[in-house]
Amino acid sequence: MLLKDIAQLQDCKQLTTADLERKATGVYASDMLSAAMARAEPDWLWITIQGHKNILGVASIKGLAGILLAEGVQPDLETLAVAEREHIAIFSSPETAFELSGRIYKLLNNNGD
Repeated sequence: MLLKDIAQLQDCKQLTTADLERKATGVYASDMLSAAMARAEPDWLWITIQGHKNILGVASIKGLAGILLAEGVQPDLETLAVAEREHIAIFSSPETAFELSGRIYKLLNNNGD
């Protein structure tokens, strides 16, 4: 699945200008930064409701493909500015993490990834 597939989900908004051709090979959903640090893999998409600057550290250290903020969470301007500088893809959707996980699971399986 490519990040552009995430950007095309209904009601999903791309918040940063990262490379949408980057491949996401898996997904991890958790609101605990320590869990994401321990279990997310490089090139995965992370679904969370955490919108503060610390999510960028996790994404950078783990080499995540991007972050999808559930439940309409919007990061502050400082977080977005740092994400832009670090080329970290951030998306936001009004859907819950559960709903997004199901939709993305279908995307991954339909594309054969």
